[in-house]
Amino acid sequence: MDVRTRFAPSPTGYLHVGGARTALFNYLFARQHGGAFVLRVEDTDQARNTEEARAAIFDGMGWLGLDWDEGEGKGGDFGPYNQSERTALYDKWFEVLRAAGRVYEDDGAWRFRFERKPVTMNDLVCGEVTIDYRDESNTPDMVVRRSDGSYVFHFVNVVDDLEMQITHVIRGEDHLMNTPKHLQLFEAFGVAPPQYAHIPLILNADGSKMSKRDEGAAVGDYPKNGFIAPAVVNFLALLGWNPKTDEEVFTMDELVARFSLENVNRSPARFDAEKCAWLNQQHLLKLSSEQFAELAKPFVEKADLPLGERYPAAAEAVREKVRLLSEVPGALDFLLVDEISIDTEPLEKVRKNDQASTLLAALADRLSGIGEWSAEAAKEAIGETAKENGAKPGQLMFPTRVALSGKGGGPDLGDILRILGKDTCVARLHDLATKL
Repeated sequence: MDVRTRFAPSPTGYLHVGGARTALFNYLFARQHGGAFVLRVEDTDQARNTEEARAAIFDGMGWLGLDWDEGEGKGGDFGPYNQSERTALYDKWFEVLRAAGRVYEDDGAWRFRFERKPVTMNDLVCGEVTIDYRDESNTPDMVVRRSDGSYVFHFVNVVDDLEMQITHVIRGEDHLMNTPKHLQLFEAFGVAPPQYAHIPLILNADGSKMSKRDEGAAVGDYPKNGFIAPAVVNFLALLGWNPKTDEEVFTMDELVARFSLENVNRSPARFDAEKCAWLNQQHLLKLSSEQFAELAKPFVEKADLPLGERYPAAAEAVREKVRLLSEVPGALDFLLVDEISIDTEPLEKVRKNDQASTLLAALADRLSGIGEWSAEAAKEAIGETAKENGAKPGQLMFPTRVALSGKGGGPDLGDILRILGKDTCVARLHDLATKL
C-alpha cells in the first residue's frame, strides 16, 4: 500500500510551531516513501473558526514549502477535505456502529461501547503502550455523537483517516492516550488502523510548556522577524529528530533523504531561539549575492533607507555579519546614507587615542590625492599615514572604521572603503577629525 500521511489543523488560530513541526514530519515521511501528503481541515468548531486563521494555516505551510498533494486548492480522490462538508460520511459510519450494537443513547447523546479488554498499540516512536479497558470506572464509554447531532473529534478523526486511506498518523504526543480509543473504533468498523507515531512535545527553553504567546510560537512571525523558510524548516526538523551525526544544517531535499521515525526522540524538544537564528545565518550564507540582496530589500525599504547603486555591494558586504534579514538595515545603513551618526562607545574609545584627530586629518589628505580609487590603494594609504606619524597601522584602522561607519564593528574595512568611494571617505574622515 502506498504511504499516505495527513496534517489536520483546526482554523481557530495561527499556525503554531508545534503544528508546523507535525506537518513537516508528515511531509518528510510521505516524500521519502514516494507517498501522498494530505491537508485536511478540522473546521467543525463553527464558533471558533475564522477565515483569518484558515488563511494563516495555508500561508504558513506555503511559506515553509510544505506543498500538499490533496486538500485545499488541490482537490483529490478522497474529498471533501473540510470536515464541515463530510457529515454524510459520518452519518454512514455511525449507522455501521448502530447496526453492530456498538453505540447506545444516553441522555440524548450517543456513546460508543468499548470492548472491555486491554488494548495494546505499537507506536513507531513511543513503542508498546497498553490501556486496560476492563475497569469501566477509568475508561467510561465515550460519547461519539452529541445530543445536538454533531460528532466528536475521536469519531470524525477515525472516519476521516479510514475514508482517506491514511497509512501513517504522525502527530503530537498529547494524542497518545487517544489512540487506543481510535483503535477500538477501527476494530468496530472492521477496518485495519493506520500505523501511529507520536512525536515529542516542544517545550520552552526553561522546560515549561509552550503557549501561544511564547517566543517562536507563531509561524507567521518568522518571515516578519527576518527568518527564511529553509532555515525554519531545518530548525523544526531538529526539534525532536536526530540525524545521528554532527551535521546540523540541512536543505529540504537532504531532510527528505535522511528523515526517519526511528531517529525521532522520545524526550520533549526544547525551543532554542539562538539555535534558530544561527541556522538562519547558515542558510543566508548559502544564498547567492543576488538572492540575499533581494530577500533583504523589504527590510531595508521598511527602514526608509535608499536602495541606490550602492545597495547590492552593501548587502553582500554585511551578509556574513547578520543572522536575520531584519538585522540588515542596521548593519548597512551607513553605506547607503549621506549623513551618519557615531555610536557613543566607539567614539569614546577613539577619544582615548591622543593621535586620532591628527591621524584622521592626515589620512583624509592622503586619500584625496589618490588618482584611481581602490580599497587596496586606500588601505596602503592608511599604513603609510600611520608610519609617517609614528603610529602603527592598527592605531589608525579603528578610528578610520568609526569615522566611516559610526560603529566599532561591521564589514571588512576594505569593503567599506570601496563602497563609499573617495569623496565620502574623505569627508567623513575630516568630519570626525574636526569633532575630536
